[in-house]
Amino acid sequence: MTNQDIIEPKKDPFAALRYKAFRTYISMRFFFTFAYQMQAVIIGFHIYKLTKNPFALGLVGLCEAIPAITIALYGGYVADKSEKRKMLLTISSLVFTSSMVMFFVTSKEAVGYIHYSWIVPIIYMMIFLNGLARAFYGPATFSIYAHSIPKEIYPNGSTWSSSSWQIASILGPAAGGLIYGYYGITITFVVILIFLIISIILISFLKKHPPVFVPKESIWNSLSEGIDFVFKSKMLIWAMSLDLFSVFFGGAVALLPVFAHDILKVGAQGLGFMRATSSLGAVLTMLVMARFSPMGKPWRNLLIAVTGFGASIICFGLSTSFYLSLLFLFTEGAFDSVSVIIRGTIMQLLTPDHMRGRVSAVNSMFIGSSNEIGAFESGTAAKLLGTVPSVIFGGSVTIFIVTITYLKTKKLLPLSLNEIQAPD
Repeated sequence: MTNQDIIEPKKDPFAALRYKAFRTYISMRFFFTFAYQMQAVIIGFHIYKLTKNPFALGLVGLCEAIPAITIALYGGYVADKSEKRKMLLTISSLVFTSSMVMFFVTSKEAVGYIHYSWIVPIIYMMIFLNGLARAFYGPATFSIYAHSIPKEIYPNGSTWSSSSWQIASILGPAAGGLIYGYYGITITFVVILIFLIISIILISFLKKHPPVFVPKESIWNSLSEGIDFVFKSKMLIWAMSLDLFSVFFGGAVALLPVFAHDILKVGAQGLGFMRATSSLGAVLTMLVMARFSPMGKPWRNLLIAVTGFGASIICFGLSTSFYLSLLFLFTEGAFDSVSVIIRGTIMQLLTPDHMRGRVSAVNSMFIGSSNEIGAFESGTAAKLLGTVPSVIFGGSVTIFIVTITYLKTKKLLPLSLNEIQAPD
C-alpha cells in the first residue's frame, strides 16, 4: 500500500521538540551518547598508547561487535515484549558498571592490585559487556522514539534525534581528548560516569509503555517474522546492506589514533578535535535538513550521500595536513548525516509498532555493528597494507559498492517519501 498518511510537515522545523516525551528521550540519548563517545575515544587512544599496534584497535571493535551481533535478534524480541523504561534502566546500569571497572583498572591506584599485562584484556572484556548491552539498547530506544511523537512528524523527529546524537558525538570526543590530554584518564572517567548517571536519571522520567507484542508462538518463529519483514522490503534491505558494506570498508574512524599519534602527530588533544570535526559536519548538515528535508527523492539522495562519504575518506587518507584532514572529516560527517536521516526515516515509517524491536535488531546487525566490524577490518587492513593505503582502499571500495547498488535499484530513484511501498 502507498503511505499517503505520512507526508512530512514542512511548516514547523521544531515540530518534534514541542513534545515533552520526545525532549526527555533525546536528552537521555544525548547524555548517554556523550559518555559513550568520550569513553570510545580515550579507550582507543589509551590502548594504542599501551600497545603501539593498530590491530589492537581493530580488536576493540570486534569485542563489541561479536556480542552485539550474536544476540541482536534476541534483544529485539525482548524489546518487543518488554516494558521499555525498565529495560533501559537495566541496560544503562550495566554500561555504568563496565565503565566503573575500566575507571579502576586504568587508574594509578590499580597498579598495586592488577598486573600491567591484565589491563588491556580487562578493558576488552568490559567492551564485550558493552556489546551485550548494545544488543538490547538499540531496539529499546527505537521503540521509545516511536511512542514519543506522532507518526506524521517522524521525519522531523529523526532529524532532531540524529542531531542530538551528533552534537553529543562532537562534544564527547572533544571533551575526552582534551581532558585526557591535560588531566589524564582517571579524571576523564569521572566525567564519563557523571554523564552516565544523568542519563539514568532521565530514563526514570520516561513514560511506561506496555508492550504491544504478546508472543503467541515460539521465539524462533517470532524472530523469523522480523527477518522476513525486512527482506520483503527492497528499500529496507538495500539501505541496510549499503550502510553495512560502506562502513565496513570506509570506516577510518578506528584508525584516527594512529593518524593522531604517528602521522599527523597531534596527540590526544588533536584526536579529540578530529573525532569532533566529523560530528560537527554532521550536526550542521542536520540542522539545515530540519528546514530543507532530503526526503524529496530519498533513494537518489542516499546514493549521492554515500558516494560523497567514500570520496571524503579517500581524501582524508591522502592528506598530510592536520587542517586539511579536519576539512575532509567534516565533509565525511556531513555526507554521512544525510544517509542517517534518510535510513532512519524509512525504517520508522515502514515498521509496524508490534515489530519495532525485531526490525531494529535486524538493522542493528547490519548497521549498528558495522562500525565495530569496520573497525576490525580497518585495523587488520592497516596491519597488512599500512595505515594510509588501507584508508584509501576502503574509500574506493565504498564508491564501488554505491555503483553496484545504483545499478540494482534504479527503480527506487524517482520515488518520493509518500510513494515508498511497505511490504505486504
